[in-house]
Amino acid sequence: MSARLQAIKWERPHLTILNQLALPHSSEYIEISDARAGHYAISSMQTRGAPAIAIVAALSLAAELSTMHFDTSASARTHIHMQLDYLATSRPTAVNLFDAITKLKHAVDTTITDNGQVVRDTYVQMAERMLDADVKDNMAIGEHGAQLIGNDKVRVLTHCNTGTLATAGYGTALGIVRSLHAQGSLDRV
Repeated sequence: MSARLQAIKWERPHLTILNQLALPHSSEYIEISDARAGHYAISSMQTRGAPAIAIVAALSLAAELSTMHFDTSASARTHIHMQLDYLATSRPTAVNLFDAITKLKHAVDTTITDNGQVVRDTYVQMAERMLDADVKDNMAIGEHGAQLIGNDKVRVLTHCNTGTLATAGYGTALGIVRSLHAQGSLDRV
């Protein structure tokens, strides 16, 4: 990502998020070091938007796991499942959150090893792939949406948080607006 506003910043093992409760008065970033802090950030609405909620949950546990050692795969899986179940309570209606939790549990459950560190690393890598995939998916939505609208100058009215604050970085519907701007087809928002 460029130097533009980022709601989620990840540099293993450090997760920082933009505290959306402080907006628009300040751009305050908060360190999220574990699942407990991730749960609080989601439940208190410091982070918002379905994609962002899922990514913050996944990466908050990745940050926690990055500092831990597991002697067995069973102990790693037990801890991961317990923390994911806890994170699920942070926003009980968040569909993206539950989808991410299902995928993360599947990834660690299907890792064939007795080594707890391998299970841990599998989880962290999967969470990082989710972050990358969200940005790529958002950019693809933007490009495809802009292609469907065409090259004529358009005016866009938007009313929902569908941009960088709601996702891992580019935006869903707002991604289309960004792509329209990039192709010179945006008259006004």
